[in-house]
Amino acid sequence: MDPIFDELEKTLAAQGPQKALDQLCATLRQRKEYDKLFYALLMKKRHELGVYPVPTDPAQFLPETVQKPYEEAIREAGRLVGQLYLEEKDIPRAWMYFRMLGESEPVARALENYHFKEEEDCQPLIEIAFHHGVNLRKGFDWILERYGICSAITQVSGQEFPNLEVRQYCVQGLVRALYDQLRGRLVEDIAAREMKSPAEPTIAGLMAGRDWLFEEEFSHIDVSHLGSIVQMSISLSPCPELQMARELCEYGRRQKPRFQYPGDPPFENHYHDYAVYLAIVAGERVEEGLAHFRAKVENSDLAKIGAFPAAVLVNLYVRLNRLPEALAVARQYLAGTENPPPACPSIAELCKETKEFQTLAAIAREQQDPVHFMAGLLAARQESGARQSVR
Repeated sequence: MDPIFDELEKTLAAQGPQKALDQLCATLRQRKEYDKLFYALLMKKRHELGVYPVPTDPAQFLPETVQKPYEEAIREAGRLVGQLYLEEKDIPRAWMYFRMLGESEPVARALENYHFKEEEDCQPLIEIAFHHGVNLRKGFDWILERYGICSAITQVSGQEFPNLEVRQYCVQGLVRALYDQLRGRLVEDIAAREMKSPAEPTIAGLMAGRDWLFEEEFSHIDVSHLGSIVQMSISLSPCPELQMARELCEYGRRQKPRFQYPGDPPFENHYHDYAVYLAIVAGERVEEGLAHFRAKVENSDLAKIGAFPAAVLVNLYVRLNRLPEALAVARQYLAGTENPPPACPSIAELCKETKEFQTLAAIAREQQDPVHFMAGLLAARQESGARQSVR
């Protein structure tokens, strides 16, 4: 029989409820029975507040005068027990309490500094880090490290990211992983044929002058991985991974036709079209690249294939900070679109950025939209007043 029951009964009789409750909490903490400690702390507070010690109903059913101090006690107990579990490196149990409180930062820090033991099941922490969004970058790193490129592509493709920076981090990781994998396999192939390891550090260098790498019906990497990661890479800003993605495009372009799957407009010629896009982002052959995508918009039946090609062109102009041209394309090709493509700024947003509020009003008139028509007129009036006050 556990002696704690007799000890608590004696303390309660000799020293009263407060001492007995303190003893209970101290014993549970010493034994590391933290879930029970949480409820013991709440019972202690309920006793102090003069209400029934067992929480059979939600806090809002308590007398109004005690609700606020009791809710604060819940938060304090949750933080204490959550922190105790973090000190034990039991992040899943800690997350139960911090999630209840809506406080993820302590768990995010713990995940950042966590190192898996050999043969440890990583899935519970990946679930918290990535799928619950507590530390997306760390969760992505673990998925890529433990489950490989294929799983990482799937998870990134289906994840809602809170901001573009986190998505870019994940895409950069995917590009680096596939680039390293392809480079390693090219080195192995070249070394086996040339009887010495090549010195070139880049994929572009390894492919240069070695057309025989592409003579056979063979791909050095999974072509579905290559196609998916190249497609994701258009979200990259200028960075080292952008150049890696361009080299991945070049590898894809040189493969046999059966390894080059067609894409959706405006990326029908998958690797070629993405290579043109990435070159624009990198600041190379910008006007030539824009003409390439303008021609796709002008020569396509957007009513049949959808407005995505026009949205791609708008986004390119936005990324180049050429907002008037972005607005002109949006007005011409997206104004009548019922469902604008995702991740494309709306005409209203472009009018705001360019201060072309009369354009917003004109488009609204054409679309028989009195709300945006009035919004455009009011915004134009405010802008005119602001300019006059500056003068």
